[in-house]
Amino acid sequence: MTSPVRKISDKIPEPTLRRLPWYLSCAKLMRSQGEKYVSSTQISRQINIDASQVAKDLSYVAVSGRTRVGYDIDCLISVLEDFLGFTNLHKAYLFGVGSLGAALLQDTGLSHFGLEIVGAFDIDSSKVGTSIAGIPVYHTDKFPEIMKKSDVNIGILTVPISIAQEITDYMVEGGIKAVWNFTPFRIRVPEDIVVQNTSLYAHLAVMFNRLNEELKRQ
Repeated sequence: MTSPVRKISDKIPEPTLRRLPWYLSCAKLMRSQGEKYVSSTQISRQINIDASQVAKDLSYVAVSGRTRVGYDIDCLISVLEDFLGFTNLHKAYLFGVGSLGAALLQDTGLSHFGLEIVGAFDIDSSKVGTSIAGIPVYHTDKFPEIMKKSDVNIGILTVPISIAQEITDYMVEGGIKAVWNFTPFRIRVPEDIVVQNTSLYAHLAVMFNRLNEELKRQ
């Protein structure tokens, strides 16, 4: 039986929010291997995070474990999915059907984490009017008209950096309430708009820097 989800605090540390999906994926993997229970120690070994940190993070979702046994895996998965919002399907529009945008349209895994891309926008005439993975591609000019008839509030930004702010403003003016920004440009939005920056290039820079440091030690 699933325990009720109870948030300990309205403001959860962002690092904790970033780690919770790791715990969820770990629990799902262990369940697929036939496990019924999982402990903080087991999770910590799988993803190389201190067990005390795992336990502290899980305290935010108020899921209780049994001493020397751990957490019921089915319960933990259910509680985490509900807490993270993965059980509710959030619809999104994608702007910029380049190589990255097209790849995201074809990523069926997003729906398992509560995100459904229902339409894409671009100005390239060779792409407008087509569909990718069953998702229609519209001309960007059609966004205000289409938005009025939809219940979408998330915009995914995969456009060239030169028009990142312009398209962001366009989305917000049209009614988008949250922007998932994949460009390396730090977009500006009103205070009531949620922004999540996910720059692949920034992560590359971190990886290259760490790699160079390791190579210097050899």
